[in-house]
This record gives sequence, C-alpha cells and structure tokens, in this order.
Amino acid sequence: MNTNKIKHIGVFTSGGDSPGMNAALYAIAKATEINGIKLTGIRKGYEGLIDGDFITLKSHELQKLAHTGGTVLKTARSKRFMELEGRQKALESLNIQGIDSVIAIGGDGTFKGLLAFSEICDIPFIGIPGTIDNDISGTDYTLGFDSAVNTAIENIDKIKDTAESHNRVFIVEVMGRDSGYIALHSGLTTGADAILIPESGKDFIYLLDKVKNYDSEDAFLVVVSEGDEIGAELVASKIKEVNPNVDLRITRLGHVQRGGNPSALDRMLGIRMGVAAVDEILKGNRNKMVGILNNQLHLTLFEEVVKQHQVNDELQELLELFRK
Repeated sequence: MNTNKIKHIGVFTSGGDSPGMNAALYAIAKATEINGIKLTGIRKGYEGLIDGDFITLKSHELQKLAHTGGTVLKTARSKRFMELEGRQKALESLNIQGIDSVIAIGGDGTFKGLLAFSEICDIPFIGIPGTIDNDISGTDYTLGFDSAVNTAIENIDKIKDTAESHNRVFIVEVMGRDSGYIALHSGLTTGADAILIPESGKDFIYLLDKVKNYDSEDAFLVVVSEGDEIGAELVASKIKEVNPNVDLRITRLGHVQRGGNPSALDRMLGIRMGVAAVDEILKGNRNKMVGILNNQLHLTLFEEVVKQHQVNDELQELLELFRK
C-alpha cells in the first residue's frame, strides 16, 4: 500500500492522440487502486486542466478500453496554457480538486508545458511519451510509434500492389513531423526504392539519380516523411523534370496512422510505463519522463526530453546501404 504522502493523482493526455494511451490509463488506474490512491482524469489535456474538466477513473472501466486506439480522456492543444495566466488558472483547478501529483501522456509540446508549469508550482509531475512521431529523447520508442508504422506498412503494401499493376511511380507521404522514424521503418520494411527523411540531405539526390532512367515493369516506390524539407509535391515535380514519361501518383496516409487498435508492443509499453509512472511518483521523483531504453525503464529530466530523438548511426547506415 501507499506509504507516501501522495493521496490524489491527476492524469491527462495531450497533443496528438496515439495508440496505447488507453492501455497506459488502464495501468495507471490499476496501480493507483492497489496503492490506495485516488485517481482523477483530466479531459482535453491542458484545456481541461484550466477549465476543471475532471472525471473519476476506475480500472474496471478502463480495462474494457485498453485494446482501443485514441484516448478516452480526449485531447486538445491549448494556446491558453502557453500564457502565465492560463497556467495559474490550471494550478488553481488542481488545488480546488485536491490533486497533489500529475501524470501527463503526450509529446514534446506536453513536456514543454510541464516544464513551464513546474516553475510556478511544487506539484510532482511525471510524464509518459505518447506520440506516433518517436521524436522524444530518453526512450527508444514512444507510445503509438509501432502501431503507426504497422498501419503505414499495411497501406504501403496495398499501394505497392496497384503500383505494380500499372508500372507506376508512387510517392507515399507518411507522418512524423520533423522526425523520419516512421518513413525509415515503413520504407525499409516495404522495400521502397527511395526514402526521404528530414535528417538526411542526400536522399533526394539519390532518388533523382535512380528515377531518371526508370523504365521498368516493376513499380517504383518513394516514401516521404511529412517533415522532409522537400515535400511530396516538389518531389513529384522534380521526378517529372528528370523523367517526364513516368506515370506518377501521390498518396498521403495522413491521420489514418494515428487511429486503430494499438499493437502488442504499444499495449505493453502503455502498461509498463503507466505502472512505472505511479511507482516513480510514490518514490518521490518529479519532473521526469518514464521511458524505455534497451528494454529497461529509464527516467529522463524534462529539460532533456524536449530535445529531438535523433535517427542513430545504425539506421543512417541502413538507409545509405539501401539507397544503392
């Protein structure tokens, strides 16, 4: 049972939704109940924190939703919380409710918000990385990334079937914002002919060199990260310049990558990190994110979390190898 002074934990999901958030909420509810701690859900992220939009969470109710995508707590981006007045109103809402610690699930914007919030209050905050982009330092994988990659792979495989039937060049744009992880993982595992990511400046040159003499019975598949500085439309126009005879199509997978039931990996990540977040609060930790490094739980200060999770040398070398 809980021997810590913590009596009441609040939890919210913020920013873009990601598969596995509901699994994390279920784990948090289970861990708080075992420790005799009250748990309150905060709806719509920082907006709900400002407005006092609170609900009671029970593990037996969340258990039925652990396999589902999205977030039962809803999510929103909050311009009001960026202002000091908004953060002060959020603190007042927490004090009125008697919440003495907070777990937040979200991406880099969520952690930047927590960092700013911690400057005006003494409430312990613990974060869980929930974003399909996998762009958070301090963890190998963020909650939702694996599910998003699997969704991208499933759709790219289908696109490749029709591309083969028509001998087309297909440009498939995947999500990822300023991170190329989704493009890199989905592109390599679907046998893409070219992969364009924000972290590499050479990939576009390699693509144009490969496609300028393309005249084949096989499809030609290009996977582009939405955060790449070139962009799908410009890629298409440049391909047409060097090889005007190609039959070319653009497909943007868009928000379909955020939806759907979480993969087994994301469900386990949500459960592991949800329980760990409660444990770390009870140990007295604060202003840290729970992550997974080398399959081990790892804590990272919020100041370090807001740095970009870089594509490592091994993945860069794989990309270089499959360019040839």
